[in-house]
Amino acid sequence: MKEHVECPLFEKCGGCQRLNQSYSQTLVDKLAYVNRCFQKEKLPITVKTILEAKQNTAYRNKMIIGFQRKNGRISYGFYEENSHQIVAQTYCMMHSLLQNQIANRICHLMEKMHLLPFDEDKRVGLIRYVLIKEAVSTQEILITIVVGSEQFGGRNDFVKALRSDFPQIKTIIQNVNPRKTSVVLGDKEKVLYGPGYIQDELCGFRFQITSKSFYQVNPYQTALLYQTAIDCCQFTKQDVVLDAYSGIGTIGIIVSPFVQTVLSVENNKQASLAAIENVKRNQVKNVRIICDDATNYIKILASERAKIDVVIMDPPRTGSTLAFLKSLSELKPKQIVYISCGPDTLARDLSILLKLGYYVQKIICVDMFCWTNHVETVVLLSHKSTDKHINVKVDFDNEYGKKFIEQVIEKVDSNQPKEKVTYKMIQQYIEEKYGFKVHTAYIAEVKRSLGLPMYDAPNGVEKLKNPRSHPTPKMVNSIKEALKYYGII
Repeated sequence: MKEHVECPLFEKCGGCQRLNQSYSQTLVDKLAYVNRCFQKEKLPITVKTILEAKQNTAYRNKMIIGFQRKNGRISYGFYEENSHQIVAQTYCMMHSLLQNQIANRICHLMEKMHLLPFDEDKRVGLIRYVLIKEAVSTQEILITIVVGSEQFGGRNDFVKALRSDFPQIKTIIQNVNPRKTSVVLGDKEKVLYGPGYIQDELCGFRFQITSKSFYQVNPYQTALLYQTAIDCCQFTKQDVVLDAYSGIGTIGIIVSPFVQTVLSVENNKQASLAAIENVKRNQVKNVRIICDDATNYIKILASERAKIDVVIMDPPRTGSTLAFLKSLSELKPKQIVYISCGPDTLARDLSILLKLGYYVQKIICVDMFCWTNHVETVVLLSHKSTDKHINVKVDFDNEYGKKFIEQVIEKVDSNQPKEKVTYKMIQQYIEEKYGFKVHTAYIAEVKRSLGLPMYDAPNGVEKLKNPRSHPTPKMVNSIKEALKYYGII
């Protein structure tokens, strides 16, 4: 760990904002910033702990560079803060030596092969950006070349030259982004070399990283971040966990050995497909990947009154949605682990959760983004609801007293709200009693034929392989028997 770092481009480059301070002071200031955000929302919370980075240079596993051509020369770099001007550079201390070497070589090849940078104003040229992703544990590299059109003359020679210089490059992707926007990646992609992904190892598991999937930028602190989240929460083998905004499924898979089931929901299709592969690759049996918007999916769970014991949420910097938080309060998980990279939106969402019946049990900051203004925060919230069971020991000298207590207990039990019967419960009953499985679509069909109220199933996104098929008479009878068993009919 370095206490001081000097960079000649500090005053121009927008990558780091706090290189004029000691590293210790940056940690103090980050804690103060988080607490100011809490005070602004009038939260009765003070965070006192921030976990420092043991490696605070060459820690970033992703480099995004733009290009410009001045005086006949091509240069690359990051954008100047609050502008769209490239600050030319040849080495960044926050990225690895390998990433810097590849960036330099790409710029040299563009010069040599006359591949011009894309001019956003004149709408001419070819290469807009290059993304370099590095899997630190395996040293595998993924290159994404963002171009202004699908025409990429000389790309075969370009790819061949890069591969020859850097055998660590396992995948090269062409991304097409013709729009006039500050968003880096476009919608269309084509794999020019390799499988379309790289693999990294984290907390004993192996993960597939694609061009568009989210993966924490600091692999050294990510393991610490996730371990902190696990340590905060007291998982049990009976817990059902919802992992919202799950990306490629990292934290859900890492948590899976401690719980019964993990439902990982992510709206990015590419990330969801990578998450499915990650589940298979790690031979994890109790993690289910759902490609859906987190807010939409939690609404489905709330309508089903699904059993969710713990919710882990890691939303983008803009935070969660009010609809998500309200549905979360309807599910009433015993614990929520909120991981945030935006203290202001975190404070806003915490103020809502506190009004919805939760309290902050533990809060810790993790310095994921060294020398910048940004900080990651892990918050453990628990529900304020009272215990469902109260043990009372009373001695009575006569039968009247004993009978009175029995009547009280009977009255309390009769007033307990009935547990919502879910599709999963019906499936389990049928499998245990009859030895075969039925699809939720068949259960829904039988319920509909009986005129019963319908609810969306948590796995409503699943579809029958043969949409025209119907339950057999044997299945219909077993479903009706299950509905009778649960008192539905």
